[in-house]
Amino acid sequence: MSAHTSVVPLSLYVHLPWCKAKCPYCDFNSHVAQEIPYERYVDALLMDLERELPRVWGRMVHSIFLGGGTPSLFPPEAIERLLSGIRARLRLFPGCEISLEANPGAVDAAAFAGYFAAGVNRLSLGVQSFQDGFLRVLGRIHDGRAALEAIDSLQQAGFRNWNLDLIFALPGQSLSQALADLQQALALDPPHLSLYQLTLEPGTPFARQAPGNIPELDASAEMEAVLREHLALRGLARYEISAHARQGCACWHNRNYWLYGDYLGIGAGAHGKLTIPGEGILRTRKPPRPESYLTDALGPREQLGELQWVQPAERPFEFFLNALRLVEGFHRELFEARTGISFVLVEGKLRRLVQEGFLERVGEVWRPTPRGLDWHNHLCRLFLPEAPEA
Repeated sequence: MSAHTSVVPLSLYVHLPWCKAKCPYCDFNSHVAQEIPYERYVDALLMDLERELPRVWGRMVHSIFLGGGTPSLFPPEAIERLLSGIRARLRLFPGCEISLEANPGAVDAAAFAGYFAAGVNRLSLGVQSFQDGFLRVLGRIHDGRAALEAIDSLQQAGFRNWNLDLIFALPGQSLSQALADLQQALALDPPHLSLYQLTLEPGTPFARQAPGNIPELDASAEMEAVLREHLALRGLARYEISAHARQGCACWHNRNYWLYGDYLGIGAGAHGKLTIPGEGILRTRKPPRPESYLTDALGPREQLGELQWVQPAERPFEFFLNALRLVEGFHRELFEARTGISFVLVEGKLRRLVQEGFLERVGEVWRPTPRGLDWHNHLCRLFLPEAPEA
């Protein structure tokens, strides 16, 4: 499908907020519970979706992403009922990408087969490391052996499209240890690998009390360069700041975010972004606490959560915050089609970034240089509404 179509592609994000334990580096909307109300939550999700339907009536959905939390804590029967309910309410594009996040230690072989039978066709496995010592530091509930067993199980279940998450620059981690993790991952031949540097996110236990011996900036940068070089040599091309994939295996759902596409968001704390013809761009946010979400979604409320219109002055920043994550960059026509704003209003700032070595222009395509990918936040700040004109 052309990225320059006048119809903005639509995805569906479903948030399943529970985990077995809260990792000290995680700032996602996730919650630990002794018992998970699977059936009630699926009921709430489908009622949430019912409320959203008038905003997307007649549009086709190109991807579904079940994120969390730890969606693999939900049994396959609950996922099957959820997906059946979604299919009954939305038109899915043929071959619709349906992803589910899973964690080793929160899923077994039978569950992988059940998810595949339910219609999930892509898995994202949060391995983070294969080394038990680093997994303990990260607060993970699995060990390296469980990670290997999970990957074998998902392949046995029939999954050919899957992602593996790794984190580097861990406390006390050397370059050789980071490379050993990556080599272990590459030996499993993943079609997609997401590589993240450990960051101390505000509000997390790691931010309140940072673990000792985190690699210095120069050491982390060297580590990243070596790891990404190895990924490229093994045929996993970098197509986004953190994402590498074999040809044809890029995550469609995430690319839709980065190309400033539309997405419905259902579930506790889920965000959505919808282009409403003749009105503008609407942001939605559902109640973040699972208990509040269940009460509101299953109750008589007509509107669930918060709504906010994205003002024209805010759209360039939102667009570039996403599009400048992609190695491929963007076309000026895409900017105008997705934001409704003349490209002339941002072209001067983009030219300045080209002169500074953060972007390059090839024909009508503007894309970040390797330096631009490293300084992504710096580039995007230039487009904040209060930023001075170039």
